[in-house]
Amino acid sequence: MSFFLVDAGLEWRESQRQVLAVARELRAGRHDVRLLLEPRGELLRRAVEEGLPAEPLGMRGRWGWLVRHKLTRAMRSRGCRVAHFHDAVSAALGLPAAAAAQVPVRVLSCPADAGPAGARLPAQGVDAFIAGSDAVRAELVRGGAPEAAVEVVPPGTDFSRFTGQPRGDLVRKELGLGPDDFLVGAVLPLEDERGFGALLEAAAIVRGQAPKVRVVVLGEGSLRIGDGEAGPGPAAGAALYYLGFRADAPRVLASLDMFVVFSHLDGLGGFLVEAMVSGLPVAAADAGQARDLITHRENGLLVPARNAKALADAVVKVHFDRALAARLAARGRESVLERFSAESMARRIVGVYERRAHRKGLKLA
Repeated sequence: MSFFLVDAGLEWRESQRQVLAVARELRAGRHDVRLLLEPRGELLRRAVEEGLPAEPLGMRGRWGWLVRHKLTRAMRSRGCRVAHFHDAVSAALGLPAAAAAQVPVRVLSCPADAGPAGARLPAQGVDAFIAGSDAVRAELVRGGAPEAAVEVVPPGTDFSRFTGQPRGDLVRKELGLGPDDFLVGAVLPLEDERGFGALLEAAAIVRGQAPKVRVVVLGEGSLRIGDGEAGPGPAAGAALYYLGFRADAPRVLASLDMFVVFSHLDGLGGFLVEAMVSGLPVAAADAGQARDLITHRENGLLVPARNAKALADAVVKVHFDRALAARLAARGRESVLERFSAESMARRIVGVYERRAHRKGLKLA
């Protein structure tokens, strides 16, 4: 029994990342998986580099009948039990082929980055639709997909550049800090006067209680103080340093000891996710995406927005209680990987295969 993953995409987008993640998950489970991919696509190159069983299949030409014939023959010869089509082109060609080959489970993806037209995919003969978001799910249902057949699986992120980054001393070297200094990365818009003022106040409170703590600000803005464009340095007597926007985020995070997102504004959740998956204990203002990401004292700390003393207390607590810091860091990383990683996404998709097969009395193991 085999699994066929079919994609006709040329670019490297969410659909192609999904194919690669699912193929890895199936291979890890020792399943027979076959990838049929557009010859000119980036996905084929990456799949071959990883040693995945990928074959080129031109699906964007005029010979649709020949492509369907090849797909049907391949599915029959490999005993295909699950056929998953990841874009509209492969679905238009592959669904008739899967029907002809009597493939019992047929799955169709519509990623979160697809437009409304992309959600109106053919519904006939599909056992399960995988929608990348609730909005795409609603669009699929409006386009004719049976509501019970649509399952939402948000896109997963490849966090390997963060999880695979060893601890380092990049920031310490750049700022001339010592190995005993406790580095707290902070991100907030440097245009929010009240929020930035509260961060300065919190840094001053922390310095009075824990002189070894250094707050390192990531970002830029008109409120930046200190030595301006001359380079990083302490500011306002509060052990505050600036790194600006950095392209080497994994290395920067790997050289910090804690991370805080101190803003009442939403939209900074990505920084928080990266810090958590990097294994840092985090504290964040109790607002926006942070509320969804953090369960207080389980995988991070939530503090009232613009409350300098509360933020200072959280930093001091983590600095002196290393057992708490380790627990928050471990659970924070675990929670992010479980919810947002490409591996988690792939496991959910394989779970869709298993549930749909079970309804038909099939076992995929």
